[in-house]
Amino acid sequence: MPHYATKLTKREEIAFSTMTFHFKKPAGFTFKAGQHVEVKLISPPETDAEGNSRSFTLASTPEDPELMIATRMRDTAFKRVLRTMRLGSEVTIEGPFGSFILHNDTLKPAVFLAGGTGITPFRSIAQHATKNNLSHTLYLFYSNRRPEDAAFLKELRQLEKENRNFKFIATMTEAPARSESRPPISTNHKRAESESGGEKSSQPWSGERSYINKEMLAKYLDDFTKPIFYIAGPPAMVAAMRDMLNNAGVDDDNIRTEEFAGY
Repeated sequence: MPHYATKLTKREEIAFSTMTFHFKKPAGFTFKAGQHVEVKLISPPETDAEGNSRSFTLASTPEDPELMIATRMRDTAFKRVLRTMRLGSEVTIEGPFGSFILHNDTLKPAVFLAGGTGITPFRSIAQHATKNNLSHTLYLFYSNRRPEDAAFLKELRQLEKENRNFKFIATMTEAPARSESRPPISTNHKRAESESGGEKSSQPWSGERSYINKEMLAKYLDDFTKPIFYIAGPPAMVAAMRDMLNNAGVDDDNIRTEEFAGY
């Protein structure tokens, strides 16, 4: 797989402890929406046991002039360097890798189930589908603890207005109405959505509040046997969603997954 040299052009905090990093697109580099790359730091000022490279899904689209990744900012040497390195600094990328891409059959809806930064492949796919007027019917279910934790939230809401084939359903599991009691939390979901530090939301929320489950999907999907389901997020969330779909009668052949471990 070829390696490319590129330079950091921009970084931005887009949600709680979540940042985007933009890189110049190298000449000759192409990819499909949903694929990922390996990013490697060059002679970083510090390192640790986790090493100087990480795998990131490209949140940008193939049509964009730059490459963009989005990630939670854990306290590792790699991410400390990435956060503080000067704009214009050079890194290398290897790839693209992966087959977590939109299926070809436009008669089969695509249902995306995302948790946390698992949103990145779906941001790329939904933007690409909109820019190219693809006729696929797309449903995106996006789970976070709070609106503050949800990367690309405003953008995805706007995208729903632009693309009549795209339905966006966000759910905030720790933004209950005052009159509501909180539903029981499974161990898997506790592990899957424990990334935002425990702070309460300061933003009002009028949308869905439960975890993604069969009942929520049934509100928006007429038939569970027709779509291709795509799941991306922490390993515990991916496992929980696969079990839920299997129990709902979805065949494994119609489920595709991508785990985002460690951020």
